[in-house]
Amino acid sequence: MIFPQNAIDKLGFTEIKNLITAKCLSEPGKEMVAKIQPQVKLDQIDRFLRQTQEFKDLLLNDAPLPVDHLYPIKPLADKARVEGAFLGEDEFYRILLSLRTVFAIIRYFNDREGQYSHLTLLFEHLPIETKIVRQIEQVIDDRGRMKDNASRDLLNLTQQILKSEQEARKRIDQVFKQAQHNGWTADGNLTIRDGRLVIPILAENKRKVKGLIHDESATGQTAYIEPEEVFHLNNKVRDLEFERRREVIRILTELTTELRPHIPLLMSYHGLLSKLDFVRAKALFAIDIEAEMPELSKEAEVSLVNARHPLLLLGAKKEQGETVVPLNIKIDAVDRVILVSGPNAGGKSVCMKTVGLLQMMVQAGVLIPAESTSKVGVFKQIFADIGDDQSIESDLSTYSAHLSKMKHFTTFADGRTLVLIDEFGTGTDPLFGGPIAEAVLEALHKKNIRGVITTHYSNLKVFASNTPGLENASMLFDNVAMRPLYILQVGKPGSSYAFEIAQKIGLSREILNSAKQKIGKQQKKVDTLLVDLERDKRVVHDTKVAVTKRERELQSLQAEVSELQTHLEENQRQILREAKEKAKQILKDANKLVENTISEIKSVQADRDKTKAIRRNLHEAIDNHTDKLVVTQSPKLVNTVDETIEVGDWVRVLDAGTEGQVMEVSRGNNLIIALGDLRTVVKKNKVEKLHGKEKSKVVRRNRGTSTQSAADFQPEVDVRGMRTEDALRQIELVLDRAVMIGYPSLKIVHGKGDGILRKFVREYLRKYSHVSHFEDEHADRGGDGITHAYIN
Repeated sequence: MIFPQNAIDKLGFTEIKNLITAKCLSEPGKEMVAKIQPQVKLDQIDRFLRQTQEFKDLLLNDAPLPVDHLYPIKPLADKARVEGAFLGEDEFYRILLSLRTVFAIIRYFNDREGQYSHLTLLFEHLPIETKIVRQIEQVIDDRGRMKDNASRDLLNLTQQILKSEQEARKRIDQVFKQAQHNGWTADGNLTIRDGRLVIPILAENKRKVKGLIHDESATGQTAYIEPEEVFHLNNKVRDLEFERRREVIRILTELTTELRPHIPLLMSYHGLLSKLDFVRAKALFAIDIEAEMPELSKEAEVSLVNARHPLLLLGAKKEQGETVVPLNIKIDAVDRVILVSGPNAGGKSVCMKTVGLLQMMVQAGVLIPAESTSKVGVFKQIFADIGDDQSIESDLSTYSAHLSKMKHFTTFADGRTLVLIDEFGTGTDPLFGGPIAEAVLEALHKKNIRGVITTHYSNLKVFASNTPGLENASMLFDNVAMRPLYILQVGKPGSSYAFEIAQKIGLSREILNSAKQKIGKQQKKVDTLLVDLERDKRVVHDTKVAVTKRERELQSLQAEVSELQTHLEENQRQILREAKEKAKQILKDANKLVENTISEIKSVQADRDKTKAIRRNLHEAIDNHTDKLVVTQSPKLVNTVDETIEVGDWVRVLDAGTEGQVMEVSRGNNLIIALGDLRTVVKKNKVEKLHGKEKSKVVRRNRGTSTQSAADFQPEVDVRGMRTEDALRQIELVLDRAVMIGYPSLKIVHGKGDGILRKFVREYLRKYSHVSHFEDEHADRGGDGITHAYIN
């Protein structure tokens, strides 16, 4: 599948495996890591990735998995499988600890049924056979030694040995004291020789003590004697110990025989521990490289979003302040081959290796450092031509080695092949290397391969621009500061910046002018055009970023204006409804008043004086209703006075009746007004400017509150020990407060630990629109345990 085989090393996959191996707790787990290979079955890859993702979630968000003892069970089970063989006390103890771990793990996942569905598949239908544990616990204690009461005979023998040892010790103490009293002993106390307790006797007195001489001192002046009466007692102890050992072996053999029928189950337990250790190591590595599970595709395609090379990422973490520029690249049925050009040391090879390495990691079931929105397909073959493969033994030059690979590529590649070629066509005369490389690229293109190819050859750039399915791309370069930006931009080829880099290094002007005269005019025009394109492309990119930011701001303003308009329309409808109701009531009262007046005039039979009085009462009632109508007219909602309003003025919002200070005067007569800690957008004709005492009163009231808020604000938040959700909620509150009062920066203390809380805090800061950038504290004051966020 992978050709040549050393591509695994050159792409960095072997180093990835070594880093995962270092996370394993057991040898079987390490052996499984060593066997990792890219797979081609989509369902198998999906299962491996999901198991790793679930274990990662478990490590980050759940209680620790009980994996205290992961001793390999298989070698012990193989030994117990042989009839007549027996396991030692320490071997049974390792089995006991491993089984306790297995049962704790099974219970752990049973308590979380349905939460880790893919991890549960590792031990589906695997029973907890406690009988094995009980049988071992009856014989082996918690120190891994045989219990004295494992059998009645063993208990009797142990007691006899203890009694005989005490008797022997008592007797040798008596002989030693007597010898000391007689002056026969040398300096020193009782000692051990050949496993026997002996008395140090001066050489001239060794005939005076009956017993067995076990040793002499280097000078020959001291003899180490075991007294005769003690010798017989010690022999009795030795015989009892041999008899006890035979009883121990009998018990162990019997226990092994009882264990033998359970060997298939023990092998299943061994497999579970090995796989869990393996998946756990992959999950721990995924946390280290901030990896996610991408979306899998049945098609031969790659779409990486904010991908980073894992080895570079780990290196950058060790170097304080270093960052890795993310890669965004898409390879599909439309753009099948990406031809990357640009300056040396500009990141072309890293781009190509990142694609190859992450593809191998995904197909091997390892999570990758890229956004979860990335999409990765499955390739049946990965062909790579990286570096110098010249061989003296095989009589291959550098270029011959390249051509040998090209022969294999063009012969065996197909639509399910990912081809990675670094510095395509180099190693020979460019006059011939370029056309040969173009012909090879054309042949590979006809086979519908997918791939990433780096080159400096102009003819390949021209071929890619004129051929559907091939897409030029370049690594951006700052030709003012003369430094690479490590950003891949698809669509246009890039210049090698050979003359510019040479000039920066300090090569003399005469040499550069001579070199320019020696290259063809057409080539010079092409390179100049590419440099201009690179410059224009950079300007377009910066402009696009600025336009995108402005569009977001406009969308936010439009949303606020729309909300305000809706609010005003609702207020207007409410006012009209109330006015109509009052008008109806006034008409009703007026009709009633007229009817009563007519009735009264009729009742007085048109008496002149009384009629005048009644009419006077009618006019007074009409005047009262008119006054009410004037008072209850709708409030002033539009300011018809054309006053100049500037930043810093205090105004009243007419429809709401609230006062605030103008923070910004935008286009379209929009005002951004600070209402305490809030900001709102209001049309200029919907506010009135405050003057004199009214303004002073509002300023004093608001300024007192504002001053108190700013003085009480602490630009530091400590989230150590908090859960992730609580920490982010606390940071959000303080950040919002800092933005409201215009504070320039915020200090977030999250601690170092495993770096998990730091990761989530910084991911949140990246998404917070008012945070321009953030950085670590100085190494002497906390380093990456503290983050400084700067507010724009």
